[in-house]
Amino acid sequence: MEFIIDTVNLEQIARAIEYLPICGVTSNPSIVKATAPENFFDHMREIRKMIGMERSLHIQVIGRDCANMVAQAHRILSEIDDQVYVKVPVCHEGIKAIRILKKQGIRVTATAVYDLMQAYLALAAGADYIAPYVNRIGNLGGDPMTLIDELAHRIALDGAKTKIVAASFKGVAQVRDSLNHGAQAVTVPTAILDQIFVNPSIEKAMSDFNSDWYSMYGQGVGICDL
Repeated sequence: MEFIIDTVNLEQIARAIEYLPICGVTSNPSIVKATAPENFFDHMREIRKMIGMERSLHIQVIGRDCANMVAQAHRILSEIDDQVYVKVPVCHEGIKAIRILKKQGIRVTATAVYDLMQAYLALAAGADYIAPYVNRIGNLGGDPMTLIDELAHRIALDGAKTKIVAASFKGVAQVRDSLNHGAQAVTVPTAILDQIFVNPSIEKAMSDFNSDWYSMYGQGVGICDL
């Protein structure tokens, strides 16, 4: 199970990797726009420095034709490092680009997946990660959990190493359900992860534990003070 954060904000990344078991960082042009770094490649190199090589970094190409996508993929790798996962939208030209990049030994995350057949084509093309857009699928009247179920089943049948990285969430429940239905990874905005801990029951339990302890040993006397 992998928790990946969907942001290029350096403060959010620093805080997330300090507190949480974060396995990587994803981005797309819309996410980059939210932070608007002056120098894109300098910013991405700083993210790599922050997260280290042990965590995954996913960076998306733009454009609508295969040749442009492949050229951008090579530029990304040359500017940052060869361990980056290149995110490619699963369109007609994108599938062609994924096939070319995988033949070249490049790591690929197939993104913008709304339909199971898109996912199957990305799987057959050899994508390392496949990113179904959970909330957007639901908004269009589809069932994202059925898609994840069936894709996970197909991956298991094929014995593939491809991972499902569920994306596009509106809340914690969708993240939880995606993992329960077979996604090996989720890519989530830090604001949604923070919501996990916004729970009055957690605060009450901690307050009760502390009160009981201090009633025995004195206010402000912790275990290390004994």
